[in-house]
Amino acid sequence: MTTPPSPPSSTGVERTDGSSVRIGALVPLTRPGWIEAGQHLLAGLELAVREVNDGGGIAGRPLDLVVRDTAADPRRAAAAVDELARLGVAAVAGEYHSVVARAAAARADALGLPFLCSSAVLDALTEQPTRWVARLSPPQSRGWQVYADFLLGAGHSRIAVATQSSVYWAAGTRILRDHLAPRGGAVIELDMSALDATAVCEELVGNRATALLLLVGHPEPAVSIVKSVRRDQRIAEIMIGAPAGQPEFAEWATSLGTDSAAIPFLRYLPERLTPLGVRVETALREQLAAAPSFVAFEGYDTVAVLADLLRSNGADRARTAESWPRVAVEGTRGQIRFSRVPGISVWQWTGTPIQVVDRDPAEPDRLRILHVG
Repeated sequence: MTTPPSPPSSTGVERTDGSSVRIGALVPLTRPGWIEAGQHLLAGLELAVREVNDGGGIAGRPLDLVVRDTAADPRRAAAAVDELARLGVAAVAGEYHSVVARAAAARADALGLPFLCSSAVLDALTEQPTRWVARLSPPQSRGWQVYADFLLGAGHSRIAVATQSSVYWAAGTRILRDHLAPRGGAVIELDMSALDATAVCEELVGNRATALLLLVGHPEPAVSIVKSVRRDQRIAEIMIGAPAGQPEFAEWATSLGTDSAAIPFLRYLPERLTPLGVRVETALREQLAAAPSFVAFEGYDTVAVLADLLRSNGADRARTAESWPRVAVEGTRGQIRFSRVPGISVWQWTGTPIQVVDRDPAEPDRLRILHVG
């Protein structure tokens, strides 16, 4: 299958005459990438770029977004970073998939190119501490520990995880086990390379699990697992969860109908958006013709931070990288500041809000806040 070409910049042309300041954007826009997440991320990035330009750009120069589709492919992302560096972008932004973002971060670090990661959460985004990379989304260890606390608070101590081979899923399983074991919880791994959806039900019965977490790809095998479990009366009371956030997007509800509800997941929004966030939410809703996900807000905040840095430093990559610890930007979800966090190799926003939410069975388009971290 021929991969569709990457979209051009948000202004419709990639300028090479030096008249604009350019930011590279990495987003998954084709399969096997999570296309809907990519669309929301891009919507937030593009909205913020338009607003920067409506406000006079970067010291009078327009801000251009040079978009590259990663298609959830780490090698493609690394190649895109190389290309963007050659094109002279001031920084790279975006990416949703953690394993892909890790490849992009490693390449940006090697090239000396600032990279602000919007959405990926894998703790080890780079192998060694780097001054070139910063991140808005919370590290996986923090978010998934919040989710583990939610499970314990809801009375779940025997938790099965349906998992596939991936650095991201393996890290999630380890975080859950390390956090739950000292608190009396047990994690039972179900290897989806050896099981089908029907066999998952047998394992749940045999292991007396009260919760099943989907640490697998979407739509498959996640959708098949949910349908199979929901129809097995022996495990009618089991809680299905998706900490990685699969139910956040409309595609989930479309695929599963009424089975899409009551599946708790993580999202990175506060109980109340900032005044900026309220305004941005309205604009994103119009742009997407749907409720914006937290990923769209991450995209907007990414450009808000980079625009602030570019106004101070111009397109000087080294000065931008040196300025991460001096960032103080009012975003859609709170004030954004970066600091060094033990065990995290990149500059990290530590104030990212974290919620556990689900879709209301009585009204699947409505999200219920179940727990706040």
